[in-house]
Amino acid sequence: MFWSMECVFVLILLLTVAVSSLVAADDGQMVVKVERIKAPFLGIEIWGSDMVEKAFIGVNIGTDLSDMPHPTQVVALLKAQQIRHVRLYDADRGMLVALANTGIQVMVSVPNEQLLGIGQSNSTAANWVSHNVVAHYPATNITAICVGSEVFTAVPNAASVLVNAMKFIQSALVASNLDRQIKVSTPLSSSIILDSFPPSQAFFNKTWNPVLIPMLNFLQSTGSHLMLNIYPYYDYMQSNGVIPLDYALLKPLAPNKEAVDANTLVHYSNVFDAMIDAAYFAMDFLNFTSVPVMVTESGWPSKGDSNEPDATLDNANTYNSNLIRHVLNKTGTPKHPGIAVSTYIYELYNEDLKPGPVSEKNWGLFNANGEPVYILHLTGSGLVLANDTTNQTYCTAKQGADPKMLQAALDWACGPGKVDCSAMLQGEPCYQPDNVFAHATYAFNSYYNQMGKVPGSCDFNGVAAITTTNPSHGTCVFPGSTGRMNGTMVNITAPSMNSTSSAPSVRDLYNLCSTSFLVLLRVLICSLVFL
Repeated sequence: MFWSMECVFVLILLLTVAVSSLVAADDGQMVVKVERIKAPFLGIEIWGSDMVEKAFIGVNIGTDLSDMPHPTQVVALLKAQQIRHVRLYDADRGMLVALANTGIQVMVSVPNEQLLGIGQSNSTAANWVSHNVVAHYPATNITAICVGSEVFTAVPNAASVLVNAMKFIQSALVASNLDRQIKVSTPLSSSIILDSFPPSQAFFNKTWNPVLIPMLNFLQSTGSHLMLNIYPYYDYMQSNGVIPLDYALLKPLAPNKEAVDANTLVHYSNVFDAMIDAAYFAMDFLNFTSVPVMVTESGWPSKGDSNEPDATLDNANTYNSNLIRHVLNKTGTPKHPGIAVSTYIYELYNEDLKPGPVSEKNWGLFNANGEPVYILHLTGSGLVLANDTTNQTYCTAKQGADPKMLQAALDWACGPGKVDCSAMLQGEPCYQPDNVFAHATYAFNSYYNQMGKVPGSCDFNGVAAITTTNPSHGTCVFPGSTGRMNGTMVNITAPSMNSTSSAPSVRDLYNLCSTSFLVLLRVLICSLVFL
């Protein structure tokens, strides 16, 4: 039997697609993009693949807390919230050990106070990498090293050794054969970009050009990002009313309310995009056109002094919710539409020991005890970082609360509050443990769910609090839960299209490949029938 050239062509095409259907995926960096290829002569669709960069949301973890949680508690919170990317302001051994074997991508930092020593000594840099990176990798998934933070504005006396420090750290990575896996950069304050609007006129403060130019050369040659800290809150506060609040909060604007770059006629609907494009134009001005931007800090304070009226829970919720959607939707910026700008939210915890105004202590998404400062509503875009946090919170009795007040609140919930408390009757699943704290927790959480998880419904005269820890135990399943969670929230909803969950597992990819070949086999058989 002889095959026609058309049949041979079809078989080659099918084999090519089947072989290319399996591609490597690096968690949070690259994903498989599936697209359909039409084969009209067979009346079928063939699935191929392409690789696209995936934007992600990460979180900064500061430690200026009077009651800093233990590293294992921090990691439990990260896992409960499905946070897959974190930035540390140091390379704390306890945190790096706790993060081991979690898959969470970790950005470690050389603190500013160590910068001079590392920038003046190659051996000091090598020793730092050996103790803080090599000793933990690959169990701890370290992906980047921040050499200092906002050096030009925070410790300008160390700026002269910044690039040397970056190069010495890079050399140590090369010596350990880790330079491809771990990138080196340094977070910059956006304040070093002058004349930032219109973005097309932006340029870096020329005072720092002798450092910036070799630094950008380094970033370009090593494939690293320009790391930038962007705070629309401060831009808004310092504008004396010139910048509208909605423009700073990334709220949707009518076209006639958007800012227009007079040189390019490009419209900007928010400060965040304008600042990123200002950075791109500032690099263009120095003839660097291929260094991508990563935002290492951005956020909004939830509380402020009397002269900070816009540091509110509502504005913090609005900004961070809009920011997460914006980044995960991969809209990019007007200068680079569709180009991912991965962003780290500032920050995981409120830091009560931070000096300065009240706002400095209130940038966190959570309090030290793990209670959310506010609830991010992200239906359709995912949670902070994978699911709507509203679906992963519970209302529990506060530890140490007055038992008499708990009993009074319990009586109210099971009476006027119209909570179904039958599960706490003797012989029922939630009877044990038979104490007021456990029973009050069940009743409080039932009422909280009954009221649609509105934060104000979890107070009960100060004896209740919202938590992300599932209080279900044994056969006692709390409202809002699907079963026993052993004290740690897990994902109980399907990930959204913008989920930051990790890349497909080997088993997933094996199944995908097996399925592809089964489909191929069927097509081949059908084709042979008609030969």
